[in-house]
Amino acid sequence: MRDKILEKAADMFLSLGFKSVTMDDIASEMGVSKKTIYAHFQNKTTLVKEVTNFMFDSVCCGLDLIHEQEKNPIVELFEIKKFLMSVLKDEKSSPQYQLQKYYPKIYDEIKTKQFEFMQNSIKENLQRGLEQQLFRNTIDEEFIARIYFYGMVAIKDHELFPVTMFTKNELLDKYLEYHLRGICTPKGIEEIEKQLKEIK
Repeated sequence: MRDKILEKAADMFLSLGFKSVTMDDIASEMGVSKKTIYAHFQNKTTLVKEVTNFMFDSVCCGLDLIHEQEKNPIVELFEIKKFLMSVLKDEKSSPQYQLQKYYPKIYDEIKTKQFEFMQNSIKENLQRGLEQQLFRNTIDEEFIARIYFYGMVAIKDHELFPVTMFTKNELLDKYLEYHLRGICTPKGIEEIEKQLKEIK
C-alpha cells in the first residue's frame, strides 16, 4: 500500500502541484480512508519528502538503464530527453515552484542529490563524446556539467519560461540542441542533425 500511495501522490503532485493536492484528495483518488494514508505517512510534509525521493530514485534508475545501453553520447542525450518526457508531465502547475516555495528544505535536499547525480552523469557523457570526437577537445568539462544542470533547473521555472509560450517538450528540445551545438565537432553536428530529423 505504501508504494501505491507514493505512486498516486507522485502522479497527482506532478499534475496539480505539491501545494494544491491535499491528503484528502489522495485518499479520495485512491478510494481509501485518510487514516490509511496517515498509517504510512505521519503528515503531508513527510509524504512530500518521501515522494520526491521516490521520484528521484525512479528517474535515476531509468537514466542508469539508458547509460548501460552505451549508445553514442549524443543519441544517449536524446534518449534521456524522451525518457524524461515520459515520466514528467507537461504540467501547468509548476510543481518545482510549489516545492521550492512551500517546502524549501525538501527542495534544497533533492536539488543537492540531483546535482551530484547529474554531475557524474554529464561528465561521463562528455568524456565519451571527447573520446569519439563528437565533442570539441577544448571544452571545460566541469563548467559544461554545471551549466547544463542549472540550465535544466532554469527551464522548469514558469516565470522565466511561461507555459503560455513553451511546452515542456519544446523547452527540452530547444535546450538539448542549444547544449549540443555549443560543444560539438562537425562530426557531432552531423549526429545532431540526424537526431533532429528523427524527432520531427
